[in-house]
Amino acid sequence: MMVELLKALASLDIAADWVGLRTVKSTMGSRSVRDGLPQRNGKSTTQGTMVEVLVNGQIGYGATNSLHPDHLKRAAETAYRQALAASEWAIHPLTVSVRPQVVGQYISPFVKPLNALSPSEINDLLIQICQTMKVSDRVVQTLATAITNETESWFVSSNGSEVYQKFSMLQTHYGVTAQDGGIVQQRSSNGYLANCYQGGWEVFLSPELWQQAKQVGEQAVELLTAEECPNAATNLVLAPDQMMLQIHESVGHPLELDRILGDERNYAGGSFVKASDFGQLSYGSALMNITFNPTVPGEFASYSFDDIGAPANREYLIQAGKLLRGLGSLESQARMGKPGVACARASSWNRPPIDRMANLNLEPGTDSFTDLIGNIEHGVYMEANRSWSIDDQRYKFQFGCEYGKLIENGKLTKTVRNPNYRATTPEFWHRLARVGNESTWQMYGTPYCGKGEPNQAIRVGHGSPTCVFADVEVFGGGA
Repeated sequence: MMVELLKALASLDIAADWVGLRTVKSTMGSRSVRDGLPQRNGKSTTQGTMVEVLVNGQIGYGATNSLHPDHLKRAAETAYRQALAASEWAIHPLTVSVRPQVVGQYISPFVKPLNALSPSEINDLLIQICQTMKVSDRVVQTLATAITNETESWFVSSNGSEVYQKFSMLQTHYGVTAQDGGIVQQRSSNGYLANCYQGGWEVFLSPELWQQAKQVGEQAVELLTAEECPNAATNLVLAPDQMMLQIHESVGHPLELDRILGDERNYAGGSFVKASDFGQLSYGSALMNITFNPTVPGEFASYSFDDIGAPANREYLIQAGKLLRGLGSLESQARMGKPGVACARASSWNRPPIDRMANLNLEPGTDSFTDLIGNIEHGVYMEANRSWSIDDQRYKFQFGCEYGKLIENGKLTKTVRNPNYRATTPEFWHRLARVGNESTWQMYGTPYCGKGEPNQAIRVGHGSPTCVFADVEVFGGGA
């Protein structure tokens, strides 16, 4: 493919300062079982090429699902006309510096390839998981899903870039609904489709799988007779599978430079963060250390280069609570004059790259789980996101979890149902009181981070230890 793209690039004859071709081929298999019965069995492949051109300081785009030279030429002409038209209304002139020359490759690590299981073997596995979760007649529905995705991308440019990246990705979910009269509760494996990783079947077929599936069913039944979460301002302890959502919504989205510049206000919203806050704002307590890190092996949004060729590196966005840099591509960095990261990403071959999260992680601290809760006289521990609501400036939020436990005199005691909490972003992160060590650190992901017009749903990863937040408002389902 690289040879064909280089030939196509050489054949283009347009008066552009820079031209880039990005071809993406993606094959996805999706299988789902409900109550032991197959619901969805499908496989699809998409392939196409995005042509980008830089003309008069502006970038234009044209896409085609054909590699025929004539079709690539027409896509390039479309991109050229678009860039030329945009130059009359330019907000900021760009140079070739926003499209650096890069050469390299990235391949996801894996042990057991995604084609190692046949469709019938995958279905049998999901059926068995449903059967394992059915621990009681009060479990009224079981669901298990597995989605495989193999994606290859090739990127070449007129200034000598040649990048190949191959991603092997597995997304899995299993959960149940339990009911006793008018009480209905749901429990899942760390929240809906939170178990998303790069790798092969080894990331799912762990020795703990069957015990975890049984526990999901048991905890759903347990929640039916649990007390409502109390209403109080108290110590809140969040497991990594809920910290994933907390980081995503109250750190990731507010730090996207295109939001701060106003590009996303019409659809995805803005941010309470201002351009002048970088290097100045105290975002949270001194225990808050957030990194952008697409270099973590196996994390869902790892890569070596973003979709415009910028090399990906680990960078601190927030260090010791201080805001240092944003989630902004080379284009946004040039416009704002602020540091960013390699995060220009597109969801498919027919979408232009925009500022996106990738792997956004909270770095571990020094406390074991026992240490985290050992000094808490009263508090609530929560796992797995169930619901979320946050305003369009990413400032005021309210999140709900699937499962909760009271903390009393340093111990986990009673189970509580419908645990929720609310706060504002800066207030909440300044209440970060303790951060778990590496033994509590876990990573998860989601394939459904939505943004952009037309919409782009893209994969992101989040890793976090268990964390303690002091004096947070928690409440139950009746509040």
